[in-house]
Amino acid sequence: MNKSILSLSLAPILGALSMSALAADHASLLKQVEPKVIEWRRDIHQNPELGNREVRTAAKVAKHLKALGMEVETGIAYTGVVGMLKGAKPGPTVMLRADMDALPVTEKNDLPFKSTKTTNYRGVDVGIMHACGHDTHVAMLMGAAEVLAGMRDELAGNVMFVFQPAEEGAPEGEEGGAELMLKEGIFKKYQPDVAFGLHITSKLNVGQLGYRSGPTMASADRFEISVKGEQTHGSTPWAGADPIAAAAQIVSGVNHIVSRQINITKEPAIVSFGKIAGGVRNNIIPEEVNMVGTIRNFDMDNRAQIFKKLTHTAEHIAQASGNTAEVKIIEGYPVTVNDPALTEQMLPTLEKVFSAQGMIEMPKVTGAEDFSFYAMEVPGLFVFLGGTPKGTDPRSAASNHSPYFIADESSFKLGTRALTEFTLDYMAQAK
Repeated sequence: MNKSILSLSLAPILGALSMSALAADHASLLKQVEPKVIEWRRDIHQNPELGNREVRTAAKVAKHLKALGMEVETGIAYTGVVGMLKGAKPGPTVMLRADMDALPVTEKNDLPFKSTKTTNYRGVDVGIMHACGHDTHVAMLMGAAEVLAGMRDELAGNVMFVFQPAEEGAPEGEEGGAELMLKEGIFKKYQPDVAFGLHITSKLNVGQLGYRSGPTMASADRFEISVKGEQTHGSTPWAGADPIAAAAQIVSGVNHIVSRQINITKEPAIVSFGKIAGGVRNNIIPEEVNMVGTIRNFDMDNRAQIFKKLTHTAEHIAQASGNTAEVKIIEGYPVTVNDPALTEQMLPTLEKVFSAQGMIEMPKVTGAEDFSFYAMEVPGLFVFLGGTPKGTDPRSAASNHSPYFIADESSFKLGTRALTEFTLDYMAQAK
């Protein structure tokens, strides 16, 4: 056998041995980092910070990334941190994202590391708690960063670690979150090819992974409607213009937008009123009624149609009864769409971590996520990590945002591994 044929015949064997050694290498690193992830999470959980105020958390993250030898940028979108790990070989840039902010929730769990932090939120003294699991996201991504930094000589590409503030929303009067990080140019500067993110959930057990291709989480937008009429005595409604009666008709009319004017066979949508306020006395028809609500849907074209039809409906119903309506739509998060091709590509990776039995194809979620902004710029994949202990019915577990929300620590090694495997497998397949 000549030398060239011999080297060709040995190539698959050597490649397999190389991949096996690589797998053993990162498996060892994952095992080493597991206790650190738990320790980091407990520390962050005990010291939660609200959106755009994650100063301590950001400092902890930045110190860790710098110690790993990365290029680190801080102060993005107030407290955001980006770490750039450059592999030894050419290849794509993979973005991994974790959100850092907590919620104005008073913790009711009896944990040795429970939060006792408090703050004044919108004029009310409240507790602060990682009631959505962002503390776990930060810790798991810090763990993945350590594993991947330990493999930089084998990495065929770069890894962009994004630790993001204010996913739950910025303080009133401020911008924040993914949208502001993009506005401040992180994608232009670091140019990722793909974005991955995960979210821990009590709705799945440890060992389960929820995924969905295409539209996965809804857009979330707020609307405000001010109906202005003419105040008059309740005994003579014809002497004025009744904004309460007009508001009631607007509620009915708006509820017909989704049921009668939007093609919901394409994607579902929801329009809900959350507050109606107007008047001070039983026999006085007021001058003004104010209404607020939320819009959720899974298609960006439908979203634009709902905005237009809601404004048209409110204005014309008010006008028909001698009132006027001012409609303000505050755009929130777009639809979170998992790129179908990327989802299909990474399913074997997820099965490797969770097994086929642990893979759960999720229904659409009417909650929202600002990871959606990243996924509008590059192909994205956002998945759900089970956090309820095995043997416990997830339907009975406290939901995310509950003061009793808790994540089982045995799930962290799976989340850390998933982020690591996403990176390694995507780079390997991009060759």
